[in-house]
Amino acid sequence: MKELTLVINHPAGLHARPAAVFVETVNQFSCDIEVSKLGKTVNAKSLLGVLTLEVHQGSEIKVTTDGEDEEEAIAQIKTLIESDFKRSENASQEGK
Repeated sequence: MKELTLVINHPAGLHARPAAVFVETVNQFSCDIEVSKLGKTVNAKSLLGVLTLEVHQGSEIKVTTDGEDEEEAIAQIKTLIESDFKRSENASQEGK
């Protein structure tokens, strides 16, 4: 199991387009992935779940991965969030 705490810097937070990109990214992995904010934890592969966290710009989230490809998943999530939800060409092509 891997855990990572990150701050969301995107102006929209983890809403609408950034949330969709986040969920699309995590769904590329077979491991279990959860995201938490202020003690509330949801399945990161669920757009509705992610939206219910109400993550705004400056919010801190914790991402937990558990399973076969957890290392790669946590690395991709970190890169995605630190780039303000800009997907790399490699990541978007690998998911197809």
